[in-house]
Amino acid sequence: MQTIQQEQVLSISLKEAWEFFSSPKNLKIITPPFMGFDITAADLPAEIYQGMIITYTVKPLFGIPLNWVTEITQVQAPFFFVDNQKSGPFAVWHHQHFFEKHGNGVRMRDVVHYKVPYGIVGKMAEQLMVKRRVEEIFAFRYQKLKELF
Repeated sequence: MQTIQQEQVLSISLKEAWEFFSSPKNLKIITPPFMGFDITAADLPAEIYQGMIITYTVKPLFGIPLNWVTEITQVQAPFFFVDNQKSGPFAVWHHQHFFEKHGNGVRMRDVVHYKVPYGIVGKMAEQLMVKRRVEEIFAFRYQKLKELF
């Protein structure tokens, strides 16, 4: 199991942070174009809720489209939510999102635990490209949030 953690302070209020990050429609904005990320779920609500299922297509490697289904498993507005992959490119994807007031802004922290499928072949792919790709996704997200806020 691999873990990626990222922390960033944004110059917005806790309320603004929650409104942005709890809206599934904003996921595409903070996902790099190379992922070919598209939400396929119809009629998404303005804000996530516990038990919510979100479906996407992604093209994480070599432009090959994959279906990805996540479930919002925990929500404690405006401080915390968790999404877990139900099906998709990973054997495990558990993404925790934390928000806390920090000075005049908000400290946002992501903690992702993931595991690549396919045993030893997956472990080799993880070392050769998957880990770097996940890090690139979060580097893009960090920069995009810096531009937006």
